[in-house]
Formats: sequence, C-alpha cells, structure tokens
Amino acid sequence: MIGKVCVVTGATSGLGWETARSLAHKGATVILLGRNADKGKVAMEKIREIKPDARLEFLPVDMGTQAQIRKVASDIKAKYPMIDVLVNNAGTWHSQRILNGDGLETVFAVNHLAYFLLTHLLYPNLQRPEDARIINIGSDSHFQVKGMHFADLSLGKKYHGLRSYAQSKLANLLFTYELHRRKPDEHITVNCVQPGLVKTDIGLKHTSWLHQLAWKIRRSSGVEPAEGARTQVYLATSEEVKGKSGLYFDDCQPKKSSRASYDEEAAAQLWEISRALCGIDNYFEPGS
Repeated sequence: MIGKVCVVTGATSGLGWETARSLAHKGATVILLGRNADKGKVAMEKIREIKPDARLEFLPVDMGTQAQIRKVASDIKAKYPMIDVLVNNAGTWHSQRILNGDGLETVFAVNHLAYFLLTHLLYPNLQRPEDARIINIGSDSHFQVKGMHFADLSLGKKYHGLRSYAQSKLANLLFTYELHRRKPDEHITVNCVQPGLVKTDIGLKHTSWLHQLAWKIRRSSGVEPAEGARTQVYLATSEEVKGKSGLYFDDCQPKKSSRASYDEEAAAQLWEISRALCGIDNYFEPGS
C-alpha cells in the first residue's frame, strides 16, 4: 500500500480506526474523517504510537450534513488528486426519529446518503489509479426488512431504531450493486462488507437506556474491532480481490445477501431518489 491514498470515514474509533490503523501500518497515506477534531488528533497519535512514520491526515466532517460532505470532499480533491481506496464506514443508530439540518432522517442520511454523495464527489479522483476500490460497510441487519419503505423513507409514520438501521443497511447493498452496474470504469471496484457483530459503541449513542442495555448485552458476544475490520482491510489491500466487484463479503469471502437486495427496480428507484436528495445531475461527472 506504499504510495496509495485511502479515505476512511468514521475513522476515530471502532471499525473505522482499526481500518485506518491497518492501512497506515501497510504504508498507505490515510485520510481519517470524523466529527470531532480532538478525537481525530487522539486517533492519529494512537496510530503513530504503533507506526511513528505513519502518513496521516484528519479532516473534521459531520457525515449527516451534505454541505460539510461537499466541503471535505473539495479539500480532499485539492490535495489528493489520486485516491486508491474509499472506505464508507461511518454509521449511526438512533432510538428516536431525528431529522438533520437538511430535513432528512438522520440514520438514512448518515448510513446511506453520505456513502452515495461522498462516492460521487470523489469519483473523479478514483478514476485515476489503475486499481481503485470502493468499500461500503453494510450489515446482515438488512435481512430484517423485506424492502425499502419508499412511501415513507424517513419512517415518519412507523419509526423504530431497528427498522431504520436495517433499511439503511439494505440501502448500502442496493447502492453497491447499482453502482457496480452503472459505473463506466471497470478498474474501479465496489463491494459491500458485513463486519459481523462487533464490540463498538454504536448502540450506546443517541439511544434510549433500554436500547443501550440491550446493546451492551448483545455486543458482549461480538468480536473486537480489529477482527471486525479484517474483511474491509482485505478488500482494500489484497491482490486476490483485484477486479472483483458488486459482491457482498463476510469473513473475507463473498456470500449471498437478502432477496430484497437483488431487486434491480428498487435499486434504480433508490438511486434516483438519492440523486435528487443530494442534488446530483450526472453521478459520474464532477461538479454535477
């Protein structure tokens, strides 16, 4: 990975930090994205304790705010004309339905639209290397929904944290498969990852005391973040998966996702809705 540039969202803790650490350890220049500048500084210091010469940069961004995503993408593009790996890792889970500053349901905005928008904005830079890789972090939670709630994507009539999260993870797969079908560049691959049950804090933030308790109990049987990040690091670095695209990976192996995730009509509908919500004219042209 020496000489390669990697962008990792949600990189200050958990899966994102372990991914950034592993990529830096392998010699890549890693751009860590996260909400909190102080946590970003600590995250880089911890990596440099392991690898003092690590090439790192932290950029603050709220992945639930489109204006901030556009700003950070502009900063990245100006400094790094070539991007080899984009890891769309940032995610959130909310017990209550909350709309962000763009008027969008927060879980859908962070877990799906941020992937969709940032990939669009950085796509011109991903076109330049001979082997560029987009990795979207999904979850087997997507099996819990039978399809997208297109009549009410924000779940205003029937919100539940589990339903919202599961829908966003189904959206990750529909986006991955549709991007694979539509992308004009064969040398850019896009895959989705199921990291498994991981001991992270995602279920402790923005959640009710009951959901926090349930997550504490559930995550106790999970794996450590370093193990959970193994497959996304594998997809970012391994020669074995060069050229492989449009797949769902678990434990470094492709596997079947839910029946709903292969619905091409739903994927195309979600694509057009996402494009409209993000104000994108032509997904594969810069500045559109």
